[in-house]
Amino acid sequence: MSWILTISARKFDLLNPAAAMVRTSDIVHALSLVCRFTGHCAYHYSVAQHSLLVASILAEHCPGPENQGIALKATIRHLLPNEQGQGLSALVDVYQQIEDRVWFAICEHFALDPDLPASVKRADMVALATEKRDLLPEHPEPWPCLLGIEPMPFRVARTDYEEVRIMFHRRLLELLSTTHRGRAVA
Repeated sequence: MSWILTISARKFDLLNPAAAMVRTSDIVHALSLVCRFTGHCAYHYSVAQHSLLVASILAEHCPGPENQGIALKATIRHLLPNEQGQGLSALVDVYQQIEDRVWFAICEHFALDPDLPASVKRADMVALATEKRDLLPEHPEPWPCLLGIEPMPFRVARTDYEEVRIMFHRRLLELLSTTHRGRAVA
């Protein structure tokens, strides 16, 4: 079986995803429940909350309506877990192909360019540094991907998944209305 059943009772084929299979409500629901770091953090911290953090970092460092599409991409990019959840290295290539196909279907659905700007990748690393400091146990081994990356000055707030789901849905709709309204006017 290569498909999943989403919360909206729709079949989403992971091997052959299509834009028509993408539902905003499914993304919001799933990402508010999927825990970062495969659950190895101080408390439940969802991918939706991570996405909100990345979008807020972008808003702070790249303000302006021209960057709303960048924030939208950052908000929905984490539909599948990253390398922390991939497991065996022999599966990485297959996993990457599936993740890419799903990402392209999402981009087609939301009319987004699939290429992530460097600012999103940088904001993602700043969010990771912040999460590592606030959510993970102390450990002496450095993370090479975070060399030169400073965490945000504020701490990650513990937030109930329902509240995160509502905040994430609101932010996603806000970004969609900004980017899609801008395209309709152009």
